[in-house]
Amino acid sequence: MKVLHFLKPYVGHTVAAVILVLVNSVTQLILPTLMAEMINNGIAKGDLNYIYKIGAWMLIVSGIVVVTAIALSYCSSMASAGFGTEARRQVFRKTESFSLSDVDKIGTASLITRTTNDIRQIQDLLLMGIRVIISAPFMLIGGAVMAFVMNKTLSIVIFILIPIIGAIAFLASRFVMPLFDRQQKKIDRLNAVVREKISGIRVIRAFNRSDYEDARFEQSNEELASIAKKINRLFAVLVPVLMIVLYFTIVVLVFIGAKQVEWMDLATQASEIAQTVGNLQAFILYVIMIIGAVSMAAGLLVMLPRAKVSARRIMEVMNMENDIRPPAEPKKPDGSVKGVVEFRHVSFRYPGEQQDVLHDISFRTEPGTVTAIIGSTGSGKSSVINLIPRFYDVSAGSISVDGVDVRDMEASDLHARLGLIPQQAFLFSGTIADNLRYGKEDATPEEMWEALDTACAAEFVRDRDRGLEERVSQNANNLSGGQKQRLAIARALIKKAEIYIFDDSFSALDFKTDAAVRANIRRRLSDCAMLIVAQRVGTILTADRILVLDGGRVVGDGKHEELMKTCAAYREIALSQLSREEAGA
Repeated sequence: MKVLHFLKPYVGHTVAAVILVLVNSVTQLILPTLMAEMINNGIAKGDLNYIYKIGAWMLIVSGIVVVTAIALSYCSSMASAGFGTEARRQVFRKTESFSLSDVDKIGTASLITRTTNDIRQIQDLLLMGIRVIISAPFMLIGGAVMAFVMNKTLSIVIFILIPIIGAIAFLASRFVMPLFDRQQKKIDRLNAVVREKISGIRVIRAFNRSDYEDARFEQSNEELASIAKKINRLFAVLVPVLMIVLYFTIVVLVFIGAKQVEWMDLATQASEIAQTVGNLQAFILYVIMIIGAVSMAAGLLVMLPRAKVSARRIMEVMNMENDIRPPAEPKKPDGSVKGVVEFRHVSFRYPGEQQDVLHDISFRTEPGTVTAIIGSTGSGKSSVINLIPRFYDVSAGSISVDGVDVRDMEASDLHARLGLIPQQAFLFSGTIADNLRYGKEDATPEEMWEALDTACAAEFVRDRDRGLEERVSQNANNLSGGQKQRLAIARALIKKAEIYIFDDSFSALDFKTDAAVRANIRRRLSDCAMLIVAQRVGTILTADRILVLDGGRVVGDGKHEELMKTCAAYREIALSQLSREEAGA
């Protein structure tokens, strides 16, 4: 399977495990022969010295079996755990390279399942497979040969037994394959429900919909449990069947061996009878080894379908062609212009959609200026913002940053020039300082406090017991919406980028704080270009340029005073939020 390329860094442990499997298998095959030899030529003849000699060899061989088994467990565990580590690392890195549309194709919950549960299935198969793939054929063939040497008549039982067990394993795998495929999809669905329930717990409680969400969870949980029960029932039948075949075979072998002894002439010497008994016991051990090998192979065949499904799901992630592809020959801005974003006749539609959400958008930002975008809900404001960092690619036209098309720039170079404050202020669990260092890894405390002062966040941080080292909980639930938004702004400001993009980043702030933050930013970032998406007209009254979007088209372009006279859409928005005097109407 292609998925095994994740094993390359641990090929040394894998090779060592294969060698140990071979040594362990050979030594196990020797033990029954030594036991038969002790019975035949030692116990039957009463030769204590010979018994001690063979017994010593049996102890040595048994010690080799134990030592190789321990070393094999270590090497196979290292190889399988290493495989899981490398697979998760590469799948995670591949996921990081996905555009937003790539993530939507698979789904967040499914990506989590594939990175954890699916890789675990292959890891478990590998742990067992390293031992079984080598030892099962070796033990099967070696045991059959040794058993045939011991007793040709009884060997007929083996040739009847092996096809029966093989047929049982084949039928089991045929039944279980579609069940495992359905099980993984049900795990995806359950993870999605749990993720939504935990993320939306406040909304669920506010609307008193806990019973409804509990019912959704119960349905998904029961569907997964139903599939798991079917698989477990199959295993519950398979294992006893294999055990019945094993014990029935032993009974048949003992019966036939006893008959062979019974049919011997009464004059047959006791040593010959003992030799027959010794060979019979060794033969039975070889048969047990053969059945064990076939049973392990059968177990591997049962695990294989689920691992195959998991491998296919993992490789779907690894082989997915990114919608956003890196440039073949990356270009860098020559430095003649900085802080310039230019849209040239840009149109855009989301992947899979039939209609454009943006139509022929053209504008240009300049250093030291504030460009604002406003419009009704669904007018395309956030879509414009998402195109600049190249979260999506334009459908037509072009976008350039500092004179270079964003499609021709390396992502790291492009993002280094941008300071983005998204609509949803997302903070990571850790400390306040940890979150600020997302903007600049080597930021000093002085730089952090400067950014916090600009974002009007220094006061509430100082009020915390531990200041910059105050813990931020998961999803920043220990902070208010306004506090999260100000920390997100500070995180972007500490980056000292050329272009700052505020995607409705002041919506959680009161009017006084909003004005103070914008004034601080305008004063301290006077040489940077700023692009502000806003719902509130009060946030953009002093912008150097305001673009009004309606239905994905620019219907107004100018300053506030101009737009109040020339753009009906803007005038309507302004008067819905401000008095006529405040709006200057």
